[in-house]
Amino acid sequence: MTPYSLAFYMDVVTTGTVLGLRPEDSPERVAEVLGADFGDNAYAYGLCRDHGLVEFHWTRASAEGPWEGHHFALQVHRLTHRRREFLEPVLRERYGRFTPRLRFDKLRRLLGRRGVPLVEIPEDPANAPYYRTFWQPESGVGISVIGLHGEYRTPGDLRVGDVYAIRAPLTADEVAVRRERANRERAHR
Repeated sequence: MTPYSLAFYMDVVTTGTVLGLRPEDSPERVAEVLGADFGDNAYAYGLCRDHGLVEFHWTRASAEGPWEGHHFALQVHRLTHRRREFLEPVLRERYGRFTPRLRFDKLRRLLGRRGVPLVEIPEDPANAPYYRTFWQPESGVGISVIGLHGEYRTPGDLRVGDVYAIRAPLTADEVAVRRERANRERAHR
């Protein structure tokens, strides 16, 4: 048995879902599963629903149009604040205690034992070398990890090797764009 929050993170990375919720699920469906305690950051063409650790994002083509799921993110870095409101009750009930930090090497090792590989992909130049991104190709999940501590660049309460956030989907097309950009940058050096 994998202890506490590690089982949750492994489920998310392996399936590309949060408690079975997919990135394309509706705001109503997300509230049905995660609960009605959330904050909305809404504007005409976008909605970010913040449940604490978990955020879901939607977009729409017009101010009156239906919401279309865009992605979800686990804001793992928030847990370092050790405030209960940053963890959804449904997650606490199902998975128990969550540690304030998630060490990437431990997550990667446990996923590897289950045959779930993580591939490092080029980081956005604006974030490198302070962050590194790892991708699970089958589930389309991206994991952002602290790569180098930098004042005003990375949270002071995270260490090198801590997971900052987990996001889905990170598509093969997005990964290809990052790789092409990195190849162009190397060619111009």
